[in-house]
Formats: sequence, C-alpha cells, structure tokens
Amino acid sequence: MQLRLASAAGRWALAATILGTSLAFLDATIVNIALPRIGEDLNAPIAGLQWTINGYTLSLAGLILLGGALGDRYGRRRVFLVGVVWFAVASLLCALSPTIAFLVAARILQGVGGALLTPGSLALIQASFRPEDRGRAIGAWSGLGGIAGAAGPFLGGWLIQGPGWRWAFLINLPLAALVVAVTVRHMPESRDERATGRFDIAGAVLGALSLAAVTYALIAAAESAGRGTAIAVGLVGLAFGVAFVVTERRRANPMLPLDIFSSSQFTAVNVVTLAVYAALGGVFFLLLLQLQLVAGFSPIAAGTALLPVTILMLLLSSWSGGLAQRIGPRWPMVAGTLLSAAGVLLMSRIGAGSSYVVDVLPAAILFGLGLSLVVAPLTATVLASADARRAGIASGVNNAVARAGSLLAVAGLPLLVGLSGADYRNPENLTDGFRMAMYICAAGLAAGSVLSLLMISDDALRQTLDRPEVAQPQRRVHCAVDATPLEHHGART
Repeated sequence: MQLRLASAAGRWALAATILGTSLAFLDATIVNIALPRIGEDLNAPIAGLQWTINGYTLSLAGLILLGGALGDRYGRRRVFLVGVVWFAVASLLCALSPTIAFLVAARILQGVGGALLTPGSLALIQASFRPEDRGRAIGAWSGLGGIAGAAGPFLGGWLIQGPGWRWAFLINLPLAALVVAVTVRHMPESRDERATGRFDIAGAVLGALSLAAVTYALIAAAESAGRGTAIAVGLVGLAFGVAFVVTERRRANPMLPLDIFSSSQFTAVNVVTLAVYAALGGVFFLLLLQLQLVAGFSPIAAGTALLPVTILMLLLSSWSGGLAQRIGPRWPMVAGTLLSAAGVLLMSRIGAGSSYVVDVLPAAILFGLGLSLVVAPLTATVLASADARRAGIASGVNNAVARAGSLLAVAGLPLLVGLSGADYRNPENLTDGFRMAMYICAAGLAAGSVLSLLMISDDALRQTLDRPEVAQPQRRVHCAVDATPLEHHGART
C-alpha cells in the first residue's frame, strides 16, 4: 500500500526519512568543527585528524552502492533500520574513544552504518509514496533536511564549546532512537521483487581496498620515515584498482558497469564533480582548523562561519536547476565553478587576526553563490547523460565520485603543502599550508570550469526532456557539506 503525503501515516513516514538523513548531515558538520579539540585531547597528529574524516568517508564511499542493492533485495526499511542502529552503536564507540586509533576504527564502522542508511532515505520515499506525491515528498525531504544542515554548525559549536567533542557523537543516540521508533511504527516495508543475481561483493571489496590503500599512501607519505612504505602501499592500491576494473568488466552484473562511461558527457560531469567535491573536502577540513587555531574563532563562530554557503544553497539551488533547464547546464556550471574558485582564493587571506565580516564573509558568499549555480545543474546532467533505466546507477556513481574526491583531498592536500605531524598546531606552519591548499583547490575548480566549457552540452537537459521514456524527477540539491543526495532507481541507489 502506497502512502498519501497528506495523511498522518505519510507525514510520519517522511519524518523518518528526514531524521535518518539528518544523522549523516549533522555528523558530517559537527565532526569537522570538533577536529581541533579532538587533536588536543587525544594528542593526535594531523594524520589522525585526516583519518578521523577519511575513515568514515572511505567505508561510506566503498559500500554505498552495495547498501542500496541490499535494501532492494532484503527490504529497504529493514536495511535502513540496521544502518541507523549500526550508526548509533558506532557513534557511541566514537564518543568513548580513549585514543585516536580507536576513534578512527569507530569512524570506519560508522561509515558502514552510513552506507546502509543513506541510500534508504530517498529509496523509501520513492517506494512508499504514491507517484503523484513523490515530487512534493522529495522537495520536503530536501528542504527540511537542509534545515538540519543549517542547524548543525550552531549545535556542533555549542556542544564542542560546552560539554565537549565527545557529544558530537553522543548527540546521534537519541536522534537514532527516534528514527527507529518512527520507522518501525509508520514506514511500510518495500523491496524490488525483480532484484536477482549475486551481489558484486568482489567489486565492492576491491574498490574499497584500492581507495583505502591510496588514501593510506597519501597520508603516510607526509612523514619522511614512512615514505617507502607509503610508496609500496600506494602501488598495491593501484593494483587493487586495476583488479577492480578487470572484475567489473568481466562480471555479468557489476556494481559499476564501466560502459556507463562511454558517454563523454557523463565522464565530463563526473570529473567536474571530482573537482568540486575535492575542493569542498579540502576547504572544510583545513578552513575549520585555520579559523580556530590561527584566527582565534570559537567553535561556535568557526562552525557558523560558512553558514551563508548553506543558506545560499537552500535559497538558490532550485532556481539554478530551473535556469539550467531553460538555457542548458554548461554556462551555470562554468560560472559556478569560477565563482567558487574566486571564493576559495579569497579564503586564502584568512589568518591571524582576521575579521569575519572583512575576510570570511565575502569568501563564503562567493563560494556559496558558485556552489548554488553548479551543484543542481551538475546533478541533473548526471542523470540526463545516462539511459533512463540506469538513472539510479548514474546517481550512485556520481555520489561515490563526490565522496572519493573529498577523501583524496583530505588525504593528499597536507602532503602537497608540507603539513605533517603536529605542524597544524603551529599557527605559522598551518597558515602557510592552508594558503597553498586554497590555491590548489581554486586551481582544481578553475579546471572544472574549463572542462565544463569544453565538454558539457547546452542541450543536455533539453534532449532528455525530448525523450518520452525519461521521467525527470523533481529534486532540489541543498547540501553544501556532504555529497549530492541519492536518487533511487531499480536495484541501485
């Protein structure tokens, strides 16, 4: 039985998906703000802070496609609930961490929970609501989820400045309990009765091992004593990557069908995604350190410094999606990546004694305007550049690419700018590394702009609308911290 959005059951079911998604949104925001306090309390080197972010992102990126497939096969509500409970237990372990190594291991487990619950939110909306209500349900999910993202910096800063960084994880427990209670009572079960065949476990494992080895190599290479090991592990990671490609090419039902990249548009838009989300990962990782440890901002002030980015995304993403539909996605993506690059360049000026109004706010506004222009057209073009039957796969691949971009940026930027060990605790060293990192992020965004100009077609979305078999989902992309929301389609999420 499918739900009506106007019914009490429909509203409760929608609330469950919004609360579940908010777990991941709040966690991503709050943990970044908590990094300086985590480093101080657990005496962690910068590699420990990198792994605190990347441990979660790694397991999430490596398993998110598999998580969606598990929901289709065994029941979306069931897998969603397992993900929520898993996420909560891992959050408790994070809060109890006595060492940075324990925290990283708990974050990896938390990412597994995220890979189970994240695909389920939109999949449950798609499966549980009547077709005529799905667009409004997704719009409500997007808007209300955006409010959670906007509230995250205030909540995170208050918790870290008050009770302490461990509450950045403990806050997940009551929210998870509420999600479980509402989901069990009000969300109907659904599954894809056509889902058959074996899961691509080999592909998921090889992909995750490749990302893990390359990430370890980038982080370890920053320490001169570990460079030999880093090179060896990096080569092993590349070998796993080759094995992943060979495996996916040979499997009848691969996790990642490589022929989807035969579309030059799809390939180009995913390269732009890599540039945009690598910049996001690098900016949010290093900026929050710079604001607190060099500019002297409190956790609350640092957390809310980029709130204009989230607000602009909430206000303008729907408009930019409509603009791209009218004039094509190319020019919004070109202008958006250039504006974002300009905002990142302005961020490079932030240092000791910086003023929020003079030094941070203009950069945040430019960055937010740029992201508002680029993210919605980018996501729509990803879906438009793939066959309708593969829309879910296309969206899932784009989501994984976005997370991989953030993962590699957090791992590689400190190496490129010479930050290692406890360098981040020295304001002068951190400032030098931060500025160079912002230049690198800006250059990546500028490269994305050039690629958009050369390879993205003005007709990409218009041609899709002309194909009667393609149904354009209503979507608003609001998330300026995390990767783009997932669409559900068939056996992929």
